[in-house]
Amino acid sequence: MNRVILCGRLTREPEVRYSQTASGSMAVARYTLAVDRKFKKEGEQNADFINCIAFGKSGEFAEKYFFKGIKIAISGRIQTGSYTNKDGQRVYTTDVVVEEQEFCESKQNQQSSGIIQPNSNVDSNGFMSIPDGVEDEGLPFN
Repeated sequence: MNRVILCGRLTREPEVRYSQTASGSMAVARYTLAVDRKFKKEGEQNADFINCIAFGKSGEFAEKYFFKGIKIAISGRIQTGSYTNKDGQRVYTTDVVVEEQEFCESKQNQQSSGIIQPNSNVDSNGFMSIPDGVEDEGLPFN
């Protein structure tokens, strides 16, 4: 079984590209998740930095709603690979292919922890307005 569940904060804005497929274009979002270590030894780093990749609707969702510092939970599978760089050296990669992703804290907690969110239509209760024309299938809770 290849299954991973992680909870952490984005280290940077998601990088989103669109690739062409037979049925149109598909979003491919890449982001890095900083996941705190439970046990911290002196002189070692306090977190692991996990590369994540989300495809299709998940990639589009990450592009719209994720930003540096936001705390999210993801589940997916680990995928390894390799390529030869321009210097002719073999480079090995490990990514988590995201199958599910969700928010881990409220808008209010984000503001109190000093995380600055890009422009959004949020009311006083912390709920975001859904723009007209958004299909139900694009929402994360369907």
